[in-house]
Amino acid sequence: MEIRKLNSLRGLAALIVFLTHFSDITQWLDGALGGGAGAYGVMLFFLLSGFLMSYLYLDKDFAAHSVKRYLVARFARVVPLYVLVVFASFALTKVGSELLYHIPDHQALLGHLLFLYGDSVLWSVPPEVQFYCLFMLLWALAADRRGYIYLLIVGCLLLLFFTNFPRIYGDIYGVPYNQFTVLRSLPYFFIGVIFGLHYKTLIIPAYLKKHRFVFVLCLIPLMYPELSPITSEAKNRMWLSYEVLLVMSSVFFCVVFLVPDNNILLANKVGDFFGKISYSLYLLHVPVIVQVNQLALQVEFKLILSLIISVVLAYVSFRCFERPVARIIKRFAGRSASSSVPTSQCVQ
Repeated sequence: MEIRKLNSLRGLAALIVFLTHFSDITQWLDGALGGGAGAYGVMLFFLLSGFLMSYLYLDKDFAAHSVKRYLVARFARVVPLYVLVVFASFALTKVGSELLYHIPDHQALLGHLLFLYGDSVLWSVPPEVQFYCLFMLLWALAADRRGYIYLLIVGCLLLLFFTNFPRIYGDIYGVPYNQFTVLRSLPYFFIGVIFGLHYKTLIIPAYLKKHRFVFVLCLIPLMYPELSPITSEAKNRMWLSYEVLLVMSSVFFCVVFLVPDNNILLANKVGDFFGKISYSLYLLHVPVIVQVNQLALQVEFKLILSLIISVVLAYVSFRCFERPVARIIKRFAGRSASSSVPTSQCVQ
């Protein structure tokens, strides 16, 4: 069953990242919407990722055919466009162009392709892919020992806290890696998994489900460094702050559990559209903003032009590349799966 309002939440996450990078690059509103606050959009992506994986798969048998379908679906959704952008960035960098992202040599290329490192916005894809692998461990526990999932999550969160999120990064024979970005993102993925575990079973009283809870989303801009009333280091540490984790988890909980599924602000065609193109919008918007910023235009026109070009480019990418390639991959995987089944089993 599709939870339609999550499409809008995914699109909102991409737009948060877009506006933050636009503010940082152009100094729009004196950079008030920047300061790395695009992290809040990425946090929403990781919360959504953990939630949807948990919601869609943890009640299914941990069997070979189920795991294969899961891996194919995840691979088809994330990897093709990422690999295309990585190779295009590498080729452009080698000819002296910074039109996309900076991937200067074969070692950096290998770090990206092994999901160990990512330049600019590409950094968030390696954690996502590594979370796909981690989720299979949680899935294996879910069949008979679901309680261990909670124990594992709590233990990991405590370990991360008391080790102060280890800065594990560097290179191996010139191939860069950055596990720090994975570790700092892990709590958001875990919280999403826990929410997904309980979405089908948690009984929310009818009097608590109110459309007005949608305004809890206004807490996100209140955490922007230039807008926040918070005076502690939490507003600058972002990823390493359990205060931020609490606020973002609360926002996510209210939207998922308390806002009715038919909320007009979240369940609509515009939200569906931005949800579909959110991944390509996320990966492609920075080069667009950089190029548009070189034009002699007022910053407001740059904002409109950057958004229009980014959305059009993302839509073309989704329709002409992401969706067709995903269908081909799933069709090929389905064909290979059926060919591996014995004839007698197929007849059954």
